[in-house]
Amino acid sequence: MEKQELLPHLFRTEYSKIVAVLCKYFGLDHIEMAEDIASDTFLSAFEIWTYKGIPEHPTAWLYTVAKNKAKNQLRRSSVFNKKIKKELIHSSIIIEETEPDLSDQNILDSQLQMLFAVCHPSIPAVSQVGLALRLLCGFGIEEIANAFLTGKETINKRLLRAKEKLRLEKVHIVFPSESEISPRLNNVLRTLYLLFNEGYFSESRNPVLRQDLCEEAMRLTLMLLKYEPTNQPESNALYALMSFHASRFAARTNDRGDMILYEDQDESLWQTDLIARGAEFLHFASKGNRLSKYHLEAGIAYWHTVKEMEEKWENILLLFDQLLQIEYSPIAALNRTYALSKVRGKSVAIEEAEKLKLTNNPFYFTLLGELYSGSDNQKAKLNFLIAKNLTKTISGKQIIQKKIEPL
Repeated sequence: MEKQELLPHLFRTEYSKIVAVLCKYFGLDHIEMAEDIASDTFLSAFEIWTYKGIPEHPTAWLYTVAKNKAKNQLRRSSVFNKKIKKELIHSSIIIEETEPDLSDQNILDSQLQMLFAVCHPSIPAVSQVGLALRLLCGFGIEEIANAFLTGKETINKRLLRAKEKLRLEKVHIVFPSESEISPRLNNVLRTLYLLFNEGYFSESRNPVLRQDLCEEAMRLTLMLLKYEPTNQPESNALYALMSFHASRFAARTNDRGDMILYEDQDESLWQTDLIARGAEFLHFASKGNRLSKYHLEAGIAYWHTVKEMEEKWENILLLFDQLLQIEYSPIAALNRTYALSKVRGKSVAIEEAEKLKLTNNPFYFTLLGELYSGSDNQKAKLNFLIAKNLTKTISGKQIIQKKIEPL
């Protein structure tokens, strides 16, 4: 692999590992220091590899350089502390004759511990996702801004506030105690669920970014499954849900990046290995008597990977009914209405859909357009036009326009 390909690949896979270990080493008071050292390590790689070539073991080279930069930082801090003794008490850096542990096990532990730290209950959910993207996935500020369809300044402020909250709450990068693991795991799973959804249902125009978000969410969820206390039914159900959704990723867009609706997807592009993996983890999730929203959503996602058969939409409708009893959401109710139209017909679904009154949601009006098509094309067209006006992306508008033209 050439340097211009290798370095971006290593940055995506190794940057977050280095940051996690250094944050654990220096403490969360010094997140920025850990990020600076990790960034400087890759800058050194770019400069040195350009002239001397790629080393035999590039990942090991990065870890060695990061370790040395961390030790140099500690030496500078030690000198500073000795010169300004009055300030020594305010320093949270512990000067020891140790060095960052970049072994595989400590990297895994540090990333898991960091995941629990950024999902601390004192931090808003949207900031938890942003911190996870930045510290655990290595995403840049501009990439995060694109994912949230907002400006870089907003993301910077959001992350700064979240980091400050971690300092004020004196959050440490450690595994929660046994009594805390369950409630804290709920936060972690919610953050990973939102992270995946930012990719899978994102309105960003960047399809590569969307897939990266999903892959990172799956990687972090799989890490939870390797740690016994967090290898819980809900964690397995979430990974199953992600696998089923990811299996249809290639079929959801065409070569130009335009969205392809479910009923128009080429089923031959569905990845059977991911469907099988989802089924395997859904089986693991079924052990015990706990039923979470992740179980039900995974079941719905599974049936979406099954070819048309008589009981398909009946099962999906039943699962949506159970999901709405556990945790109501307008989007789930909207999706249930589509399943209802498949089982009981469009007129029944229209009656249910219009009760939702999701007047700021383009998908709501798109669904109404679909439901009215054939019986009242004028109403169908009106709803499609409202949906087109509310839709933010060009590809979304193009899909709706294709719905309008036959009317």
